[in-house]
Amino acid sequence: MSDDNKKELTKEEQFRQKALDYHAIPTAGKIAIALTKPADSAQDLALAYSPGVAEPVREIAKDPANAYKYTGKGNTVAVISNGTAILGLGNLGPLASKPVMEGKALLFKRFAGIDSIDIEVKHNTVDEFVNTVAAIADTFGGINLEDIKAPECFEIERRLIELCDIPVFHDDQHGTAIVTAAGMLNAIELQGKKIEECTIVCLGAGAAACACMELLIQCGAQRENIYMLDRNGVISTQRDDLNVYKQRFANNTDKRTLTDAIEGADLFLGVSGPNLMTEEQIKLMADKPVVFACSNPDPEITPELAHSARQDLIMGTGRSDYPNQVNNVLCFPFIFRGALDVRAKEINIEMKLAAVEAIRSIAKEAVPEEVLKAAGVEELSFGPHYIIPKPMDPRLLPRVAKAVAQAAVDSGVARIALPDGYMDN
Repeated sequence: MSDDNKKELTKEEQFRQKALDYHAIPTAGKIAIALTKPADSAQDLALAYSPGVAEPVREIAKDPANAYKYTGKGNTVAVISNGTAILGLGNLGPLASKPVMEGKALLFKRFAGIDSIDIEVKHNTVDEFVNTVAAIADTFGGINLEDIKAPECFEIERRLIELCDIPVFHDDQHGTAIVTAAGMLNAIELQGKKIEECTIVCLGAGAAACACMELLIQCGAQRENIYMLDRNGVISTQRDDLNVYKQRFANNTDKRTLTDAIEGADLFLGVSGPNLMTEEQIKLMADKPVVFACSNPDPEITPELAHSARQDLIMGTGRSDYPNQVNNVLCFPFIFRGALDVRAKEINIEMKLAAVEAIRSIAKEAVPEEVLKAAGVEELSFGPHYIIPKPMDPRLLPRVAKAVAQAAVDSGVARIALPDGYMDN
């Protein structure tokens, strides 16, 4: 495309073309296979394949744990989707999800040095999906489930955790929950409140919403203080249209609408859709509220509108062009790094809580110059506009991975001990 034609395009059209070019040029896609051993001579090939390859085959046959010693299993994560909930685009099918899954693989490699391969699964039933993934799971050190719609995602993850002897982690649920909890706990602290005493409103009742609320409960929130809303309003005990996952959040209340629920609330989490919250509703919240409007790309309420309505709020969104971005990349590469490095059998609640504490603690420390430069700002310090680390912060890898690995060891799901000096450099 010529420069003249580019000038005629809107910013949105230019960005769309840049995104398409990025994925297509000079090589289609975002990931490739790299060799880790020499393959230049006849001797190299004899060792890499026949006859030399027979030796590690025999060792693995004797003891399956030797796969971690002689293959790339221990540093490989599969990113698996059925394409039923792609970003905010909906159910577009497995193949359409491939650019997202390749993107996830790119992030694993870029931020945690983990080799990752995307797998898109066609299936007709939950049983077929689970059986397909379980049948190939031994190839990998971990499985990252992605963009699978609720409520099927809950059952899929639960069954795969039971069937697989490696970590299975649905990032849309738990990655979102971990980063949300870290940011919210810091915001609550700044506002001088206690999570145990906060009234929480959650707009959205899908995978991310349920996981976020369950993790906040593990952090001290009271279930009876949570008001969750779906398309039909507040999830209450009077409703008879709730699946088993929503039933866990059924509140014995007469509140029916967002306006009803938001009055006097301390915390708001939006994981629903754009422009669903108004300035008038923000004004109904308690003093010093916390608002996380995480619908992407357009939040439930923009920071401009929210701050014009309330000068005393702390706000986060899912966007990188506003302060306090709730971004899963703060979490999932490093959780898997820690889990892989101690060969964890699963990613349990202890590991998730360890990640929450590690992430939130980084935001309270002095920010390295390289992070300021990458963020394009002169200064950052713990406060209303900086409650959560920036994605490019190099402290995330060692701090989160080590905390997660140690929690795996302490909780008994690690197969090996934490290596001496792990992540100290």
